[in-house]
Amino acid sequence: MLIPRLSARRIPTLLPTATTTNTFKTYKPLSLPWTRALSTISPTMSSTDSIPPPSKELDTIESAKRKAAFRAVQDHFRSEYRFVGIGSGSTIVYGVEAIKHFLKTNPPPQGHMNWFVPTGWNSRKVIEEAGLVPIAFDSLPGDAMLDVCFDGADEVDAQLNCIKGGGACLFQEKLVATRSKRFICIADYRKQQARLLTNWPSIPIEVAPISHASVLRELEILGSKNPKIREHSLAKTGPIQTDQSFYIIDAPFETLLTPEDVAGGKDGSGKNGIWEVSTLAERIKKITGVLEVGLFYGMDGDEAQAAGLKGGQKPVACYFGTADGEVSVQSNSK
Repeated sequence: MLIPRLSARRIPTLLPTATTTNTFKTYKPLSLPWTRALSTISPTMSSTDSIPPPSKELDTIESAKRKAAFRAVQDHFRSEYRFVGIGSGSTIVYGVEAIKHFLKTNPPPQGHMNWFVPTGWNSRKVIEEAGLVPIAFDSLPGDAMLDVCFDGADEVDAQLNCIKGGGACLFQEKLVATRSKRFICIADYRKQQARLLTNWPSIPIEVAPISHASVLRELEILGSKNPKIREHSLAKTGPIQTDQSFYIIDAPFETLLTPEDVAGGKDGSGKNGIWEVSTLAERIKKITGVLEVGLFYGMDGDEAQAAGLKGGQKPVACYFGTADGEVSVQSNSK
């Protein structure tokens, strides 16, 4: 879902207190060996808890997103959490609905306040409409880590690398993910692939407007086929602008190799236009004028904290709603 630029309104600076269309290629369903049916019930919710009926009839894809969101929140949200990241896009609407339901059935401790950190204008509105309390990323206490963040993805590979930015919020999404102890991804079955750029057509890249022409040329040199500035559906309104007033370039590349592919002997250095995920992301990030790249790779939050760092870019788990009404989870096997 493409989110047009809206006039900015800052979230009020509040100190936390206790009183206050990218089009898919033809989709081929996958049966992937690294997924498993998610059948365990979180100890904070009884087995009698059920997903409330939706407010309107949903098609297969929307129903899959909603079921994945409720299961992810059930497993990874707790009422005593202080700061929770909320991503952007269509899937996270159901994540916020699930959090609201969780808090209704599992109220926070007396005097405790839950604060929700949005990744853009759209997610802030979703938080507010649910009756939850937003707090701007730059209003967080300097040493605060988010307990968890929930966000979607445009595509997820076998090693939990993600493409994000279809909703033009990739920079703030990466800010929130890397300041979270755990990033939990919520998606439908179309987003799960063995490698990135299998089904999703391009990598979103956020760039300074003045640099867009030179960045386009650099991307072509790296092997991108016909990268383009993302524009509004009404062409005369010009390029879509992010919350930072930057442009988005959508850059198609050949299907990306995973680190596991490279460890197995494949060449992901860019020769003949074939890149490994992290190698390409780091090369694009070096282009002058690039703010951020819509590839989320490297360590997840658990791995980063084990290494003495903060959060990681990758999710620790991704919940996929399936076409048959079930939910599967893909997680780091380590």
